[in-house]
Amino acid sequence: MTYLVALAFIAIIISLGSALFFMLKDGTDGKRKTSNMARALAFRVGFSVLLFVGILMAWKLGYIQPTGIPVGK
Repeated sequence: MTYLVALAFIAIIISLGSALFFMLKDGTDGKRKTSNMARALAFRVGFSVLLFVGILMAWKLGYIQPTGIPVGK
């Protein structure tokens, strides 16, 4: 489970980096702007939602256990 979460975080960071790249490079040198930045940000949102749902499902199925502050204190 740790590897899947780490892989999802890496995918989110790569998608965010590619959006930054497209934001800086699209539309330069007289070329038209493309929708690459919006697509990269949409993938980032999708990866984030997938990570959240994956963690929630892993908790519900018992693969991970919550720790931290005890309930009721």
